[in-house]
Amino acid sequence: MPDRLPESFQIDLSIEAGDWPAEAQLEAITAKAVAAAFAGADLEVLEGTEVSLLFTDDASIRQLNAKWRDKDKATNVLSFPGSDPQGDVYGPLLGDIVFAYETVAAEAADLGIEFSDHLTHLTVHGLLHLFDYDHQESEEAELMESLEKAILASLGIDDPYADRPLVADGG
Repeated sequence: MPDRLPESFQIDLSIEAGDWPAEAQLEAITAKAVAAAFAGADLEVLEGTEVSLLFTDDASIRQLNAKWRDKDKATNVLSFPGSDPQGDVYGPLLGDIVFAYETVAAEAADLGIEFSDHLTHLTVHGLLHLFDYDHQESEEAELMESLEKAILASLGIDDPYADRPLVADGG
C-alpha cells in the first residue's frame, strides 16, 4: 500500500459541524484512505487535481440529500462529482465528499468497529463514486464492493460487507 497521494493531488478538508476528531487526525485518516484507493483501484488524475472533504452533521447532510437525491433523511456520506474526465483521467476538480458525524458514529458503534475504520471505508466509498463507480445495479454493486474490500484489506481493515447480503440502490 503506498503511503503517499499522487503527486500534486490536494485534499481540501473542512469541518463545518459535528463532534469530529481534530483536523490533523481527519487529515491522516482520509489521506491514507485516498492513497490506498488510488493504488487499489488504479485511479488516475490530472496534475493538480483537488478533492474537497466536508465534515458536517446529520442536519446539514439531510438538507443536501433532500435537495440533490430527493431523500429527506440523513445519510453517512454523499459524493458530488466535479469536472468531467478526460478519457479515463479525472480532474482537476475531482468533486466533493460530505460526511455526517452522527450517522457515521452511530454506524460504527452499531457495527462494533473503530470510528476511524468506518470513516476510512466511507472515504474510499465516496472517492470511488467520484470516479463513476456506483451501486445502483447488482453488477455495479459487486464491482464497487470488491474494490472497497480489497482497498480496505490493504490497510488491515476487515470486510465491511461480511455477513451482509449485496443490496443495490437502484431499481
